[in-house]
Amino acid sequence: MRYSQYIFSFFMGFFLYSLVEIVGRGYTHWTMALTGGMILSLLYAVNTRSSVTLLRSCMAGSLIITGIELVVGLFDNIIMHWQVWDYSDMPLNLFGQICLPFSCFWFVLCIPARYVCRVIRRRFEDSR
Repeated sequence: MRYSQYIFSFFMGFFLYSLVEIVGRGYTHWTMALTGGMILSLLYAVNTRSSVTLLRSCMAGSLIITGIELVVGLFDNIIMHWQVWDYSDMPLNLFGQICLPFSCFWFVLCIPARYVCRVIRRRFEDSR
C-alpha cells in the first residue's frame, strides 16, 4: 500500500467529516477536521483487508472513532477548554466526551465510510 492512498483518505476524511458536522450542527472546529482525516485513514487501513466483514468493520470503526473522540475531547474540551462538544446530557457518557448513543451512530456511519474506502482503493488500483 502506498502512502498516497493514506494521504488521499486523510483529506477525504478531513473534508467529509467537516461537511457532516456542518450539515448536522451548523459548524465545525478545525480539530474535528483533523480528527476526521485521521479516522478515515485508520478506517481505510481496516477496510483494505479482504478478511474484514461489514460487521467487523463497523465494530472496529466504532471503537476507533470512540477512542479517538475520547482523546481529542479530553485535549480540546478538558485541557484546552475550547468547548467543542459536551455529551454530559447524553446517557452513558464518560466525562461528557464520549457516550453510547454516539458510539452507535459511529457504528452506522462506518457503513458509508467503508464504501468510501473501497472507492478510494479501486481508484488507486485503476491508476496503476
